[in-house]
Amino acid sequence: MENPVLFWGIIVFLLGTLGIGIWASKQIKGDSVNFLVAGRGLVLPLAAATLMAQSVDSNATLGNTDLSSEFGFWAGASLPVGLALCLFLTGLFYAKPLNRMGLITLPDFYRVKYGRTTEVVAAVIMVISFSFLLAGNLVAGGYLFQTFLGLSYFGGVTLIATLVLVYTVSGGLFAVAYTDAIQVAIAFLGSLVLLGFIAVTFGLDMPAGMGPLDMAQLTSPESGAVVNWATILALGLGDIVAIDFMARIFAADSPETAQRACFIGCAGTLIIGIPFSLIALSSGRILEEAGVVPDGPVLFALLGSVIPAFIGLLVIMAIMSASLSTADGAILGTSSVIAHNVMGIHHGHGGAHNVADNGLSTGGDQLLKITRLMAVVITVIGVFFALRIPQTGVLLLLAFDLGFAGLVVPLTGGLFWAKATWQGALSCIIVGSLTRLTLFALMPVMFGVENTLLYIPNGIFAETFDGFPTLISPIVGLVVFVVVSSITYVPELTQSVRRERELSRL
Repeated sequence: MENPVLFWGIIVFLLGTLGIGIWASKQIKGDSVNFLVAGRGLVLPLAAATLMAQSVDSNATLGNTDLSSEFGFWAGASLPVGLALCLFLTGLFYAKPLNRMGLITLPDFYRVKYGRTTEVVAAVIMVISFSFLLAGNLVAGGYLFQTFLGLSYFGGVTLIATLVLVYTVSGGLFAVAYTDAIQVAIAFLGSLVLLGFIAVTFGLDMPAGMGPLDMAQLTSPESGAVVNWATILALGLGDIVAIDFMARIFAADSPETAQRACFIGCAGTLIIGIPFSLIALSSGRILEEAGVVPDGPVLFALLGSVIPAFIGLLVIMAIMSASLSTADGAILGTSSVIAHNVMGIHHGHGGAHNVADNGLSTGGDQLLKITRLMAVVITVIGVFFALRIPQTGVLLLLAFDLGFAGLVVPLTGGLFWAKATWQGALSCIIVGSLTRLTLFALMPVMFGVENTLLYIPNGIFAETFDGFPTLISPIVGLVVFVVVSSITYVPELTQSVRRERELSRL
């Protein structure tokens, strides 16, 4: 324990956060809708805070600084820029129509529009991708506890996983909503205070070829342009189908609230995220002058060695709260998808029984029970990935790469293209996702980091191809979607008949 202020500050903060989560459990009242989408009653400040909190997570702060310090400003800034782009596009096109549909989880849309089979396949893809997202936040927590509490990396990952699990099964989305407003305020203040301190005390560096005005990072493949654009697009479009993100859209008290919350979240994500990219450019010189060699995330090295304890604690609380909040959302969203969309357990009111599409008859509170049980399973999977891939930003990108490859096109087509069919959607999801997973397994690196999860040695793909799989896979999915939908579309099917079929799938 090198710094008692940071040590005890972290302990008190964790206990306070857990207390809020347990207190929020009183709002659940045995109802899965309260647990999963906060009773569909989030007002604008809470809705905006929860959306922003999903963007300002530990992946997008620690991953941001790690990438910026190593590869340049745009390598890290592409994370908040991509996430902000997602919020902007969602507010522009998706928030209102999806909020009006009264969905519980995002795969519900695929059932309503395309049928049960498409729902299950989409749900499985989302579960896989969000296991990576959860892992990325557990990685950040593991490093944080290792650095400031003196635990091993394994111990840190296990501890934060346990804390998040308790937090999740207690308060659900209500707990997230109540803590997110505080977390966003802390993150906003911590980001700007840290940037101001670095600028005044050490000065801001712009190393040659690495600054925000060095546009080769966005135009030259040799300077990482392909990977940077792949990052922006993977997050800007892939995050649209994030199950935890969409849960906040569904939870807003009106379509207008959902849309406005997206636009506010877009601005806040940039304001909080960009300073971390700027700080990272100066981190190498600052740490070298201090004689510090980073062992883990660059930001933690700065906070633990050269930043005053009170500023460090502020930033650490912001990162830790973001990690808890996003991991909570990942566990909550993924476990609900398994229970509701894969197992087919539907919500009922007042103890009434519903018959799901697979014929499973359940009570109204059964969805709540199974979701909480599945949370344990998902947490174990997240721990496994966190221990196998101790990286932050890369796991965030990989999570949304899968959604970008196969799920965005059917969602958009289902909302805005009358000729979209279930055959086209299912083909797009399967082909797009398999294309991305295949290219992932054949690539020795992923976003500049060694592929330690699943690499099949081959003489076809080299490191210079990094970034292209992100761009190729959704194009393949789009072509398949358009071609198959055009072939299987039945023009004589009237709009009223289509609507009746969609309603029958609810």
